[in-house]
Amino acid sequence: MTTTDKVHVQIAYNGSEATFEGTVEETWLLLCRFFGELLPSFEVAQKLWLSVDVQRLARDCEGLIAFSPEGANVLVPKTKLTDNEALAMWLLASYLGFRLNLMSSDALSKEALSAKLGKSGKITSTRLGELVKAEWVTKTADDTYRLTSYGVSQMQKDALPRIIAKTGI
Repeated sequence: MTTTDKVHVQIAYNGSEATFEGTVEETWLLLCRFFGELLPSFEVAQKLWLSVDVQRLARDCEGLIAFSPEGANVLVPKTKLTDNEALAMWLLASYLGFRLNLMSSDALSKEALSAKLGKSGKITSTRLGELVKAEWVTKTADDTYRLTSYGVSQMQKDALPRIIAKTGI
């Protein structure tokens, strides 16, 4: 191949496509520019994307959440948690159990949450409303509740360390 031979490159990467034709040197420079422009924005987008590392979350929840044949269990005594923390812990347990294929759903009904909280339906509804307003929890189409990705992230970054610190678990 001589430096005057033409090279044709067609590339598709993460929804971006480009076609280059020219000498080897020209094509190489165009290809480098393509990735140089695409990858920084891709790297920035990756850094801004809210994702949950389930394995790390499971490690962070050791001693706080456990699973048995009956389902998820929150090991922190209810008396050491605020109502919102307790609700979020139960929903986190459901989230984690579902992601680990230990449970069939990551959502719980208001009635189930009320029973787990040991409070009236009115108090549970009020607290769930606060968590929904804070965007930690979302109400599903079938009137159950689940943690949002933001809620899981906030539990992992903020609430779990606070719960561990105040309970000594």
